[in-house]
Amino acid sequence: MIKPRIRKPIDDWFGEKIPAGESRNVDLNVSESYSSMTVRIPIHIRRAKDDGPVVFITAALHGDEINGTGVIRQLAQDHDFHLLRGSVMLVPVLNILAFDRHSRYLPDRRDLNRSFPGSANGSLASRMARTIFDEIVSRCDYGIDLHTAAIRRTNYPNVRGDLTSPKIRRLAESFGSELIISSKGPKGAFRREACLAGCPTIIMEGGEIWKVEPGIVETATRGVKNVLRQLEMLDGNVESPEYQIIIEESKWIRAERGGFLHFHVKPGDIIEEGQPLATNTTLLGIEHSTLCAPFNAVVIGMTSLPAISPGEPICNLGKLPGGCKPSALRRQRKKEDGLEQRVSEELASNVLVVEPPDGSANT
Repeated sequence: MIKPRIRKPIDDWFGEKIPAGESRNVDLNVSESYSSMTVRIPIHIRRAKDDGPVVFITAALHGDEINGTGVIRQLAQDHDFHLLRGSVMLVPVLNILAFDRHSRYLPDRRDLNRSFPGSANGSLASRMARTIFDEIVSRCDYGIDLHTAAIRRTNYPNVRGDLTSPKIRRLAESFGSELIISSKGPKGAFRREACLAGCPTIIMEGGEIWKVEPGIVETATRGVKNVLRQLEMLDGNVESPEYQIIIEESKWIRAERGGFLHFHVKPGDIIEEGQPLATNTTLLGIEHSTLCAPFNAVVIGMTSLPAISPGEPICNLGKLPGGCKPSALRRQRKKEDGLEQRVSEELASNVLVVEPPDGSANT
């Protein structure tokens, strides 16, 4: 549930006055280093002449997830990115301490994305979370937080949000991803706590850590602009995919045996119940078993590491809603040179996808 609230005034941005119609780079002090140097995160503020919503777009909340950093850098440098009304806060790196270490976590191993809304007297993560919450979330009416998959995994682009809220559903649908995953997010997560504080927020997941992938950047840039168009902050029409489905249930398919994998699907594939996902082999290629889909699904994400042990996750499947036929959805994604197809092929270049063996069966 999103509660009503009073937004902080927008005439003062971290001690700097930014008049309507102007853009400026500012810094937000979030902590201190071991050498007592002030730790700052850079922020680009862009304001229209006319009043309107204030939206934050953030990335690298996990310091190794930098696809979103590439997206925000592109938006900040886009001279044709003219707002009709309102303001945007572009934050390329939220977790600067983790980013500087090429790490998901803060130096004390805490996850900043489980520490919100934070506390002024708590741990390093809690204090940083409190500052970010007070200085960014409290100034904004809406938020978009950009993420990637975790280490040794890749995700097909998808948007996640609490779709029980009409405002969040509006953001999620307008972003323009094929896949929308309905979830509130874990306790202490940035977007969940922002929503509870009255700032409707969605996240976009796409690609891998430590990379800025062209297709993911293009997808997320389009999505951010779509949301701003929906909020009447940018000129132009919302760009939509050929289809859009809401995923209510997902499941990680796990390895039954250790070995080396031959993948039979790629991120974004629409698959049918019983379809082979991956075949487990010895290092010399002797087949052990083949894992198959337990239901009609879309491949949300998958491991990018083919060497696995029993119980390790291989493939994250989003269960298709009742009435959605895989063959029909595959026909709808008809443009071979369309963005969604290009992204799927680009992500698949990081794994070896081969035809399944004859007689494959679920283990």
